[in-house]
Amino acid sequence: MTIKKALRYLLAFGLPILILFLPLSAFGIDGMTIQEQRVVAIFVMAALCWVLEPIPIYTTSVLVIVLELLMLSDKGLLWFRQDAGAAGFGQLLNHKDIMATFASPIIMLFLGGFFLAMAATKYRLDVNLARVLLKPFGDKPANVMLGLMVITAIFSMFMSNTATTAMMLAILVPVLRLFPVDDRGKAGFALSIPVAANIGGTGTPIGTPPNAIALKYFEAQNHTIGFAEWMVFGVPFVVVMLFIAWLLLRFFFPSSKSEMNLEIKGRFMKSPKAILVYVTFIVTLLLWLTSGFHGMNSSTVALIPVAVFSVTQIIGKEDLKQISWDVLWLVAGGFALGLAISETGLAVHAVDSMNLQAVNPAIILVGAALLSITMANFMSHTATANLLMPIAAAIAVSLEGLAMYGGAMTILLCVTFAASLGMSLPISTPPNALAHAAGHTKTSDMAKIGILVGFIGIILSFVRIYLMGQSGFL
Repeated sequence: MTIKKALRYLLAFGLPILILFLPLSAFGIDGMTIQEQRVVAIFVMAALCWVLEPIPIYTTSVLVIVLELLMLSDKGLLWFRQDAGAAGFGQLLNHKDIMATFASPIIMLFLGGFFLAMAATKYRLDVNLARVLLKPFGDKPANVMLGLMVITAIFSMFMSNTATTAMMLAILVPVLRLFPVDDRGKAGFALSIPVAANIGGTGTPIGTPPNAIALKYFEAQNHTIGFAEWMVFGVPFVVVMLFIAWLLLRFFFPSSKSEMNLEIKGRFMKSPKAILVYVTFIVTLLLWLTSGFHGMNSSTVALIPVAVFSVTQIIGKEDLKQISWDVLWLVAGGFALGLAISETGLAVHAVDSMNLQAVNPAIILVGAALLSITMANFMSHTATANLLMPIAAAIAVSLEGLAMYGGAMTILLCVTFAASLGMSLPISTPPNALAHAAGHTKTSDMAKIGILVGFIGIILSFVRIYLMGQSGFL
């Protein structure tokens, strides 16, 4: 083990242990309990592990859940709950509630999305759709770039951004060969894929984990946004942002080529299983968009393709190993962390101690968005949402002034949208990392586009939230 890695371990796990032995008065939070102190230690451990990554980020989430069960729950280790009921101890968490984060309806929603994406890839629905959808864009370089961005964004609404980017970068390889070595347009094309993937993920509840995390907190506020309702405002936002990103890429990375001929070989498979995949994909999407008609929520609908593809062996035992289980673990750990922060009372006590009532609510909203996008540029978008969402929810409940801006939903959406717009560095998102690894773009180019798109996206996010409020969605 290197010294650098050892220091990461020491900081990530040593500091939380130190926090457990501090006197409650050291935190400066009125009414703080022993249970809340333990939550602070777990929160700090999670934050440091997600930032420094001494262990994989999904294992951090598993550790969060296990530590909560051991240290905070009514079925934890005896010496962690032997003083339950005493003054200053705090509230024990129900162990069933902690374990339920593994099977949250939002986790099921994501699982259904993974099954659809895997089946689409296995039966080449994605590549064939890309082939068909690219045809109308012609052979002008700018138009081809726009077509690639549109297709990437569409796929990212329903598939993993990472899987979408990997597929589209593979399609992009023959395109990049058409450029001269020193043509700036090559960098523009290489950047167009991750930018479109990051933007496209904001269009649906399953497009990116921060969206799903937000839905969980909406439910806690007794406010449900359906799949179709999200898309009503999500898709126009994606369209506008894609157009702006396309203009920026054209401006900063002009191409010397006047035309290019892009050919994607393939044809739609016509086997019974392939047709079943097509039908199931369409039916699931239609059910998501018409929840008001049939009464099923998005999570229930998401389990239909899971059942269909499992029963018909379209997705078999070996295929299950390829599902992004790490993402599901990561999201579940975030839910568990939010549960602990909320149910122990830490969120309310911490926010009350900040005296935010004297701060203009608009400044808090802008500050939350800027903090979210800054964190998202240096760490996982999911981890950013996991850390900030419970704090934002607590602020929303305690800060009366936010009511004039839409209340809890507004600040939660600010954090959500901003977390998905962090795309300035190769480490910001897996799509960025994949594009950078391909070797056709520089970090400085990525930072230039990422910062501009992120800044414009923040502004348009506030416009989007305002329109949602005016339309009665918040």
